[in-house]
Amino acid sequence: MLNNSSMKNVKSEMLWSHVHWLVMLASAGSFTAAAQRLGVSKAAMSQRIAALEQAAGVPLVRRTTRSVRLTEAGQQLVDATRGAFEQIEHGLANVKDLSQGPRGLLRITAPVALGRQQIVPLIPAFLKQCPEVRIELELADRIASLAQDGFDVAIRHSNTVPETHVALTLCETRAVLVATRSYLRRRGTPARPEDLAGHDCLRYLRSSGTPTWSFEPMKERGERVAVVTRGSFSANNSEALREAALGGAGIALLPDFSAQRDVLAGKLVCLLPDWRSVGAYGANVYAMRPYSPHVAHAVHAWVTHLRQCLKGGFALA
Repeated sequence: MLNNSSMKNVKSEMLWSHVHWLVMLASAGSFTAAAQRLGVSKAAMSQRIAALEQAAGVPLVRRTTRSVRLTEAGQQLVDATRGAFEQIEHGLANVKDLSQGPRGLLRITAPVALGRQQIVPLIPAFLKQCPEVRIELELADRIASLAQDGFDVAIRHSNTVPETHVALTLCETRAVLVATRSYLRRRGTPARPEDLAGHDCLRYLRSSGTPTWSFEPMKERGERVAVVTRGSFSANNSEALREAALGGAGIALLPDFSAQRDVLAGKLVCLLPDWRSVGAYGANVYAMRPYSPHVAHAVHAWVTHLRQCLKGGFALA
């Protein structure tokens, strides 16, 4: 075996691959199996381990005719270095992901209405662009914990975003008052926010508080107007409110992404165009992801796709 002076002359860099082979030997359980995993000969495997033992100055492996077992020193070396080699393997996999393009499973969460109406229609084109990506989409209005629930990206309709996440603005959004022409012929068209107090208002169901809608003038400065609304139907989903409005049940305050299709088709009419709703819904649509120094290529490609498709917002005319 080498003495201390000789060991100093052995460059540690030359032994890294030797240690990796020892880790593979510990995992495989035999020289033959380890050599097969590494794609080398059994003789080369044996020589590499012998060289590592000589450099270490202690036996690392106990060889018998039937099995291979690590000595205490060998096991200690494997335990100390296995994690580092796993990190290297993970890092190489990440680089490979970048070099080979988007691939793998992409787990996404989005609110029900926004997801059904605006996000799902964008998925087929993305999958054509990235055929090696698989998508799992969970539609839920609850705020999921991305890290805890294992989501890669969350689409959120909000005024604020958590500081613990990376958030990219996809587009602006606003709330609009809508009703059918038949309802307006029957009940009249409101000219000012105060007129809503005499209408059937289809309201988003919230946990507490007085059902109040607030508005500000769009162009000129003016005081905010708050109206206590009344109506026979409330729901915690904008799609449900839209369907009730389409049925002539009243005036609904909806996110523009929920109203867009039926406004453009002429089925719903926008009301009070000179007034802006305040505080009813979020002002932006975000793509959020947990912070990570490495962003999977599939995540980057998906967010880029969303930004390109939604950059114009949800036009109503």
